[in-house]
Amino acid sequence: MRRSVRAPGGIGDASIALAAIVALMAVAALGPGAATAAAEGAAPASPAAPTTLHVAFPIAETGFDPQAAGDIYSNYVNRAIFDCLYRYDYLARPFRVVPNTAAAMPEISADGKTWTIRIRPGIYFADDPVFKGKRRELTAADYVYSIERILDPAMRSNSLQMVDGRFVGADAAVAKAKKTGRFDYDAPIEGLRAIDRYTLRFELEFADYELLSNLTTTAAAAVAREVIEKYRDASGWDMTHPVGTGPYQLASWRRGQRIVLEANPGFRNERYPEGTDAADRDLARGLAGRRLPLAKRVEISIIEEAQPRMLEFRRGNLDYVAVPNDLISKVLTHSGKLAADLATAGVRMAHGVQPAIAYVYFNIDDPVLGGYKPAQVALRRAVAMAYNVNEEIRVLREGQGFPATQVVPPNMTGHDPDYNGSVPYDPPAARALLDRFGYVDRDGDGYRDQPDGAPLTLKIGSDTASDSRQYDELWKKSLNAVGLRVEFVKQKWPDLLKAARLGQLPMWYLGNINTTPDGFGFFGLLYGKNAGFSNLSRFALPEFDRLYEQARAMPNGPERLAVERKMSELVRAYAPWILTAYRYETILLQPWLRGYKYNPTYQMPFQYLDVGPRRGKSPPPEVDAAAGPGAKH
Repeated sequence: MRRSVRAPGGIGDASIALAAIVALMAVAALGPGAATAAAEGAAPASPAAPTTLHVAFPIAETGFDPQAAGDIYSNYVNRAIFDCLYRYDYLARPFRVVPNTAAAMPEISADGKTWTIRIRPGIYFADDPVFKGKRRELTAADYVYSIERILDPAMRSNSLQMVDGRFVGADAAVAKAKKTGRFDYDAPIEGLRAIDRYTLRFELEFADYELLSNLTTTAAAAVAREVIEKYRDASGWDMTHPVGTGPYQLASWRRGQRIVLEANPGFRNERYPEGTDAADRDLARGLAGRRLPLAKRVEISIIEEAQPRMLEFRRGNLDYVAVPNDLISKVLTHSGKLAADLATAGVRMAHGVQPAIAYVYFNIDDPVLGGYKPAQVALRRAVAMAYNVNEEIRVLREGQGFPATQVVPPNMTGHDPDYNGSVPYDPPAARALLDRFGYVDRDGDGYRDQPDGAPLTLKIGSDTASDSRQYDELWKKSLNAVGLRVEFVKQKWPDLLKAARLGQLPMWYLGNINTTPDGFGFFGLLYGKNAGFSNLSRFALPEFDRLYEQARAMPNGPERLAVERKMSELVRAYAPWILTAYRYETILLQPWLRGYKYNPTYQMPFQYLDVGPRRGKSPPPEVDAAAGPGAKH
C-alpha cells in the first residue's frame, strides 16, 4: 500500500514523516475498551511500567480508520489495532506472506480469477459498548464490508486503487452509488462475497497479481459494521473510535500530541516467532514463544522538530528513533559507522534504502501548471530542469539519498535498473524552453509572465516544520534563477494532505512509501481513475491508463517491466511529477530494546518489541547539534 508522507526525508526524520504540535482540538480519548478512555491530564505522567514502549512520530496523525487514513503515521497505529487476512512473516527474508486471521493461504483457481479464503474462527473484536456486552467474533462478512467501504464513493478512500475495477460486479455497485448518492452495503456483489460465516469468495475481472500483497495492508483490515455505523462522521469515516481485533487498543489520544495504546486483553494467542538462521535465533533469544504483544503499553509522542526528538532519544526517553537528515552527521562518521559516544552507550543502528519516492507533483487540473498542451508541458519540464536535486540531496538531506530515476524505488518489483528517467539540472536549458513557449518577462519586473501576458506565480504547498523552510529556500533560489516567481502555501501537513486531495494545491513536495515489497502500485499514483484519491496530481492520460490496466493483469517479469518502462517514459514526457530522491534511513535502537528486526516496509512493529532492563548502560550524553561528534556521511 502506498502511503503519503512528508517529502523532505526518511521515515521518522525531519523530512518525511519533529517541539510537539500544539493541540488545536479538544482531547479525543475514545478507546475501544470503553465508551471513552481516560483523557490525559496536564500533570506529568506517572513512571512507565517496564513493558512500556516509547516512540515518536515526526508528523501528526490524521485518525484511525483503516479504510480512510491516507498517511503512514495513522496507519502505523491502525496496523497495531486492526487485523488483515495476511501479513509478512516478521523474521523471514526474503519477505514471505503468511496467514494472519486467515486459516491458510488462499485457494486460487487455475486462471487466477477465483480466490477462496477461510477465516480462523474464535477471533474477537475488542470489547466496546456497541456490542452490548457480548463478544463480537470476526467473520468473513467483516472483510467484505471493509472492502466495500473502500469502493464506496462517499468514502473517498485513499486506497481505492487497490480494489477499483477488480471485483466482478463492483463497478455496477459503484455506478449505482454515484447515481443515488448512497452505496448499498446490503446488495450482494458477485465478486465479493462471504459464502458462509468463515469463508470469503473473490471473483476477479482479471488475474490480480497484486492482490495477495494488498491483503496485507491496513486498508484491507477488518472493521465491524456496527462500530462504523455508530461512530462515523458525515463522510462515513470513523477516525476517533477504532475497534479492531489486533494486539492493541487505543487507550488515550491527544490530537497531534500523544497517542497511547494498551494491549488488547482479548487478543488471540499469537507468539514471537522462532528464528530460522543464526542471526534470527540470536535476535529471538528469550523472546521466541512469548505471547504477543510483548510491550503492554505504547506511548507515542508527536515531536515535529528534529533536535527535540533526538534529544529525547539521547535522554533515554525514546526506545528507538529514525535519525533526521539534518542531524545525520552527529550520529555517523565519514565511513558510516556509529559515532563513538553512541556506540559506547550501547546504541545499535539499522540502515537501508526506503521503499519510497520523494517527488513534487503538479496539479494537472490547475489552470496555470496543468494541462497537456505543449506550452503547459514545457512549463512543467522547465521547472524540473531548474530545480537542483543534487543540492537537495547533498545539503538538505546530508547525502542521505540519491537521485530518483523512475516512479518505482529500488529493491522492489517493478523497478527497472536499466532505466533513467531523471531530468538533468540545466537552468540555461530551462530558460531557453520558457522563452521558446512565450513565458517571458513582459512588464520588466524581473519575473516571467504567461504567454497571454497574465502574471505567472507558482504556488507550492509547504508544511510548518522547520526543515521545510530549507526546502522553500532551495525552491525559491532555483526558480528565481530562471525568472519564475514562487509563493508557498504554508499549512500543517495534515491540512496540506486534505487540500491536495481536494485539488487545491498547484504544487506540493511530498513522498509516498510502500508497506509491501511490491512496487507496481506506485504507478497507481498516476492512474487517471485515482485522481483526487491517491493520484494527487490528477494526471489522466489515456495512453498511460491503458498501459496501467494492461500491466496490472500481468505477472511480475520482463514483459510487465517493458510495459512499465513505457509508463515511465510517459511520466518523463508529460512531467506530472518532478522525481527528486530515493532516501536512505538510519534507525537508532537503545541497548535495552529487544526484538527489533529492520524492515523498511514495517517501521513500527510494536507488538514484537520488548523493553528490557538497561543493564547498566547509560543514555549517550546530550550533545549540542552545532558541536556534536561525528562527521558528514
